[in-house]
Amino acid sequence: MKLIYIVATLPYSAGNEDFFIPEIKELIRQKHEVLLVPRSPKGMLICEDAKDLLDLTIGKPLFSYTIIREAFYEISRSPGSGLRSLGLLFRSRSLGTLIKNLAIFPKGLWLARLARNWGADHIHAQWAAATASMALIASEASGIPWSITAHRGDIVQNNLLNVKAQKASFLRFISKSSLQLARYVGVRGLEKKARVIHMGISLPFFQVDPVKLSTASTILCPGNLIPVKGHKYLLESMAILRERNVECFLQIAGQGKLLQTLLRHAADLAITDRVTFLGQVPHSDLLKLYSDGKVGMVVLPSLDLGKGLHEGIPVSLIEAMSYGIPVLSTTTGGIPELLYGDAGLMVPPQDSVALANAIEQLIRDPVLRMRLSQAGKRRIMEEFAIESVVNDLLKPIKAN
Repeated sequence: MKLIYIVATLPYSAGNEDFFIPEIKELIRQKHEVLLVPRSPKGMLICEDAKDLLDLTIGKPLFSYTIIREAFYEISRSPGSGLRSLGLLFRSRSLGTLIKNLAIFPKGLWLARLARNWGADHIHAQWAAATASMALIASEASGIPWSITAHRGDIVQNNLLNVKAQKASFLRFISKSSLQLARYVGVRGLEKKARVIHMGISLPFFQVDPVKLSTASTILCPGNLIPVKGHKYLLESMAILRERNVECFLQIAGQGKLLQTLLRHAADLAITDRVTFLGQVPHSDLLKLYSDGKVGMVVLPSLDLGKGLHEGIPVSLIEAMSYGIPVLSTTTGGIPELLYGDAGLMVPPQDSVALANAIEQLIRDPVLRMRLSQAGKRRIMEEFAIESVVNDLLKPIKAN
């Protein structure tokens, strides 16, 4: 098939979309032709893994002479379909959302022309907000079927979701909790259109089990320094473990607006000798920590901030589990869908004592660590391997 795959910025740096890369590469490995179209390309390459995607990327800016010219040609070719797609945008639920969608309109028409000239069979949009608006416009103007992958924050925005659910051939949700969130915000027609298809990963190939080599007391927290990740409570759990004389060390991999706040919190708790802020770690370097047996457990103390602001199914946990690393997280968002049945430990959110207790239990109990390692790896092999995920994604695409 010839597929146009729309993202926000990939393969460029601003969007933190590197977790889409395995899916795109697997589509190519299965001999499909893929054209990657970032909605708003800007910045440098997001990571080394994205270099292979440059040759299949059409990185036009949101506004340019070419975009406006091609949009004009497209609407001149078929005024009815162009105006029909424009009319759909005026069903936006707020002035702010309407303005965002109108800003996308010219590039959506440009995409319609590109898709038709390239001979695309299908258009797929990652993110259900502005990126999907571009796909909606392109599909209405070109007649080429399209679909959406919806995540979490993009569902909360509710940018024409009822219109998109009506017009798209199907809506993919990456977790059951994200589907429930769509129902909560009032999206209709999901009984026929919704598919729950996880984000997948490429399974690692390794000869030894890293858990056998790891120092159990080495803890890694891979997550951007933003409120939903709950780093504050993990730092507090480290202070509790220090008071209990439990030897353990925390590495935090990520960057974000809370860096200075978290640095001060660690200093106030007198745990700076136990905590290292690594900053943004290249994806390949993070995976090497796992394959080299340098991580004893991965902890993600995620929160539910209300109004749908919670984790989906974190790729950071999926990746760690695929290497046999025991994981510990909270009972928020889609995390229970991943860790049920002994695939990982879960504690209530915003509970530093519970976090400390679970970390201490993992450090002191090698049998538990091995059980979680094996169950977690098995869960990923059965439900998150990129080959089966892409096959599940292609089934409704081929059906249309």
